[in-house]
Amino acid sequence: MVNLLNDIENYWSNRAEGYSEVNRGELSTIQKDKWLNEIERRLEGIPKESINILDIGCGPGFFSIILARAGYKVTAVDYTEAMIEKAKENAGELSSKITFIRMDAQNLLFDDEIFDVVVSRNLTWNLEKPDIAYKEWVRVLKKQGILLNFDANWYHHLFDDEKKREYENDRKMVASSNLEDHYTCTDIEAMEEIARKVPLSKIMRPAWDISVLSQLGVTEVNADCDVWKNLWSEEEKFNYASTPMFLVQAIK
Repeated sequence: MVNLLNDIENYWSNRAEGYSEVNRGELSTIQKDKWLNEIERRLEGIPKESINILDIGCGPGFFSIILARAGYKVTAVDYTEAMIEKAKENAGELSSKITFIRMDAQNLLFDDEIFDVVVSRNLTWNLEKPDIAYKEWVRVLKKQGILLNFDANWYHHLFDDEKKREYENDRKMVASSNLEDHYTCTDIEAMEEIARKVPLSKIMRPAWDISVLSQLGVTEVNADCDVWKNLWSEEEKFNYASTPMFLVQAIK
């Protein structure tokens, strides 16, 4: 499994510049406001100045930046050093207000119950041990802390014929609409090789997430399978029509 973790790190190191460009695009458009509003409406009633947020798998820093701009105390972790460097670069002057640390999402080097909120986006599916990751995320949450995990059934089409047809139809629709194909902007072969090895590519979610978190003793867990409708750009909706993003929310 160590080799797989290295493969994942190498892949995202190579993607750092391209992924950072995507994040910068989001930060320059209304997308940043949509995402911040979605997160903040789930934190209503908690004084902002008292909220300590952990952004897991921060990538080039999108969540960390919008949350720090809004006045939250943010700690951001990612296993890929190149992503941390891009996040600092994108944060600019804000980087001094965000604590960036290279760390494995499946082995958090924090004490128990120190964060009020844990946020993550498009990470869980790409982990070797997502159940262990969830255990760690719940561990570092304070009592009544909130976990917000945005993800999708990325690459499930590699294991499901119907999903494969839907995925191929997405590619045709993107081409006919003269939009940028987000998949061709990646090293598809390398990503698919990793996706075949990680466990969640084979599993339809978020039922799995709800089951795992329930077993970890959270007081409340639910999924919003329509969250993508409010958050994705039109281009994203075309690109990922067959893999709609969901939100798993849990309260410790």
